[in-house]
Amino acid sequence: MSVAPSSTIVLDHRFARELPEMAVPWQGEAAPDPHLLVLDEQLAVELGLDPRWLRGPEGLGLLLGTEVPEGAEPVAQAYAGHQFGGFSPRLGDGRALLLGELVDVHGRVRDLHLKGSGRTPFARGGDGLAAVGPMLREHVVSRGLHALGIPTTRALAVVATGRAVHRETTLPGAVLARVAASHLRVGSFQYARATGDPDLLRRLADHAIARHHPAAATAANPPLALFGAVVAAQASLVARWMLVGFVHGVMNTDNTTISGETIDYGPCAFIDAFDPATVYSSIDHAGRYAYGNQPAVAEWNLARLAEALLPLLHEDQEQAVALATEALGTFRTRYDAAYSGGMRAKLGLPDDLGDAVTTPLTGDLLDLLTRDRPDHTSFFRALAVAARGDTAPVRALVADPAFGDWLERWLALGPDGAAMDRVNPVYVPRNHLVEEALTAATGGDLGPVQRLVEVLDAPYEERPGLEGYAAPAPEDFGAYRTFCGT
Repeated sequence: MSVAPSSTIVLDHRFARELPEMAVPWQGEAAPDPHLLVLDEQLAVELGLDPRWLRGPEGLGLLLGTEVPEGAEPVAQAYAGHQFGGFSPRLGDGRALLLGELVDVHGRVRDLHLKGSGRTPFARGGDGLAAVGPMLREHVVSRGLHALGIPTTRALAVVATGRAVHRETTLPGAVLARVAASHLRVGSFQYARATGDPDLLRRLADHAIARHHPAAATAANPPLALFGAVVAAQASLVARWMLVGFVHGVMNTDNTTISGETIDYGPCAFIDAFDPATVYSSIDHAGRYAYGNQPAVAEWNLARLAEALLPLLHEDQEQAVALATEALGTFRTRYDAAYSGGMRAKLGLPDDLGDAVTTPLTGDLLDLLTRDRPDHTSFFRALAVAARGDTAPVRALVADPAFGDWLERWLALGPDGAAMDRVNPVYVPRNHLVEEALTAATGGDLGPVQRLVEVLDAPYEERPGLEGYAAPAPEDFGAYRTFCGT
């Protein structure tokens, strides 16, 4: 591994230093013919990095993990996880690499992490590689979620490697450079607990508290306060997913972050027709991670975090379980509050309108949408038009006669159409547009990806000439399926 100039970037290795049992020193594989596909220049500037340098040979070396600053110690992280309900005690970064932590221009510590950088000791028979399409999917969709104000890891860059990747077909290879508040997951705690080392578990909890939830350090029971903070963060995150129609697709415990950021954009998608049973992932045969199941799955994952933390919560097992159960019990209340507040905003209703009015109104609307299945994003934008006096567009989307009665009830409350436009996006990463862009990029044309990202960067601002980006998928798009990319 060569060393990049120290004046370029400083990468700490706090995770590896404080938790060496969960870090395997490693390096990225050299790429035969690397070239930069996309770079988020604004994010680079936020990180204190020079975009021009990143575009050069030394910058590409950093983005591939083959050239790192002096003092950096890249590692593959160890973690466990429940995948579709089945526990795997040793997963880890099979094709990923934590280059280290840096401090951005706002003073925040951020992870710089690679995906598709080659096999590691956690590869479990995989090739450790990634293809252009899935890495650009993460770039597009994570950028879309960030523009929507939803906490997420962010894609700094995607670098083509010049190496072929063999999946169902032969595809061009790529490496994603990802930025996150950290890569600590529920699965990280499951791994530490499974080792049977109470000191490792406590050090991991202390590390997570210092990194993400420092207020927990001064609580009477810091590990319990940490758990409560993660419950709150995940309740808020999943409510935001639900409000915009985002389907994560693979909510395993190793994809549930301690920070409350969205992570892993494999089989993700946005719903078109409103249907809680919507599943896009090709491997989710039972619908475990369907759109409407996401809150319950998040709660289940948090229960697994509680199990891992039990030895830290109280020395008496029964009391530890009671404390964890009580804290976990706040998830539904927190989620319901976040979701109902978000729905109140989407419907343009004032904050002081009581739940006795908004709860049945929202429930009745969701029942109508489930029966009639209008396009989710288009419906709420059309509803804002109705708030201004023109109900024709939204009536055209919902055929159920009962919708007219609901519309009258809602209009009588005086909804604010302008406020609705500030929270209901015009543009989301629609599945057919994402697929068109990724197909073009795999064939060498990055134009559609670049144009799509430009549109998604301002999701609430309706602009002339972009009607195609706001329209639902054409009828011939057919049933949509997504894949994890491994």
